[in-house]
Amino acid sequence: MTYEESPVSLAEAPTRRLNMIEAINDALDIMMERDPNVVVMGEDVGYFGGVFRATAGLQKKYGKTRVFDTPISECGIIGVAVGMGAYGLRPVPEIQFADYIYPGLDQLVSEAARLRYRSAGEFIAPMTVRSPFGGGIFGGQTHSQSPEALFTHVAGLKTVVPSTPHDAKGLLIAAIEDNDPVIFFEPKRIYNGPFNGYYDKPVEPWSKHADSAVPEGYYSIPLGKARVVRPGQAFTVLAYGTMVHVAAAVCAEKGVDAEIIDLRTLVPLDIETVEKSVEKTGKCLIVHEATRTSGFGAELSALVQERCFYHLEAPIERVTGFDTPYPHSLEWAYFPGPVRIGEAVDRLMKA
Repeated sequence: MTYEESPVSLAEAPTRRLNMIEAINDALDIMMERDPNVVVMGEDVGYFGGVFRATAGLQKKYGKTRVFDTPISECGIIGVAVGMGAYGLRPVPEIQFADYIYPGLDQLVSEAARLRYRSAGEFIAPMTVRSPFGGGIFGGQTHSQSPEALFTHVAGLKTVVPSTPHDAKGLLIAAIEDNDPVIFFEPKRIYNGPFNGYYDKPVEPWSKHADSAVPEGYYSIPLGKARVVRPGQAFTVLAYGTMVHVAAAVCAEKGVDAEIIDLRTLVPLDIETVEKSVEKTGKCLIVHEATRTSGFGAELSALVQERCFYHLEAPIERVTGFDTPYPHSLEWAYFPGPVRIGEAVDRLMKA
């Protein structure tokens, strides 16, 4: 599979079958080898290799000064990373779960996001905050949240959510090279394989999926460029992360000719691709795992309404998590799954 934003030579590059964790590890390895200023830090990322093993082997290869464990202090991790970036390094701090990022919110919002502007460009914060997010591992209320909308609201931050190993590697490399702070959320439910919403395990391992063919060596995918997963005419689906696979599976099961768009980067958003698709199909379905009220789907809905109003043939549909605390015992009812997405699809097809 080739991507239009990739160099032509990339299509001819040798590939390896990787899951998303391996692709992330590969991206970190490549960037640490290319740039001695890249530093990896966080809780248990060193000797242990991270709770999901995304940093496995990096400390042994690059040493304890470039891959090191930190205290359990998210505000400290992110605050130190801001200083490192201003000094000239490119830190890649890992927050073990997205739920733990809140103690570091002030450092991200008040320091990292504003540093370039408040210093008139004299200082920057070229840091990439990696963090597993979303549900799917029965982690309960403090290991399963999807807080991406909080960061899309902050001017100066970029927010990225990959949905395949190929994209995870290319987007992470682009994020590390970016001179602004990037929040890189990794949907942990699909670390080991794509997910269709019916089961608590991947439908198949990534090794059997087309998007697990990850080119060897260096490549990057520009931030702010969506991917058309599947072209179609019936309606447009806007999704990211795990929900790309769930929504695509529902549409395939129902046999509808939907155009599936993987946003990949929430900020900056590829609004041109969104607008072009909705103008073509006339209908739009938005799917995300986070709670509905003030979720990123609300912003998407507003943008589509503003830009595509005269092309719309039906109300915009949103299928999201519920406006409740994350329910451990009812995790699979909380997720946008085949039933609720299927009902939205039926409404759009009848409209």
